[in-house]
Amino acid sequence: MHGGLSPELTSWQQLATIRRPFDPPNKSIAMDLLWADPEPNHSGWGKNSRGVSYIFGADIVKDFMEKMNIDLIARGHQVVQDGYEFFANRRLVTIFSAPKYCGEFDNNAGVMIVDERLLISFEILKPATRAVAVRARAPSKAVSARSLLVSSRGPSSKMG
Repeated sequence: MHGGLSPELTSWQQLATIRRPFDPPNKSIAMDLLWADPEPNHSGWGKNSRGVSYIFGADIVKDFMEKMNIDLIARGHQVVQDGYEFFANRRLVTIFSAPKYCGEFDNNAGVMIVDERLLISFEILKPATRAVAVRARAPSKAVSARSLLVSSRGPSSKMG
């Protein structure tokens, strides 16, 4: 998901009913999926300082996972210093894939890798320390974005 959880989301079938593309109405499951944020040291649902949707605590994550029968929630939406950050006893992970976000943050980027055994690991992408020239090439010789970034493997985790 992009943002977070919704107090109105109680089944996977509700996701299928969201019409796409859309301009999400206020106070909707779609709006919460885009804008809700986990909040350390908070329990239950609360007002989000962004002015839209909610904040939620670790207790909400735990209850949602039990109700929906899942092992991990992966989301984006918030800058995190090291590219990824766990919440709620490693039940939720925020992954942010833009290093040095908007030129204003000194953050790394992260990519979550899930293998065929459902083991997860993280690739940490550090901002380039110098300007990198990128030249257009023929499609058969395309440059991957990965080759332009310095990377280092993060710790592996087993979920489930």
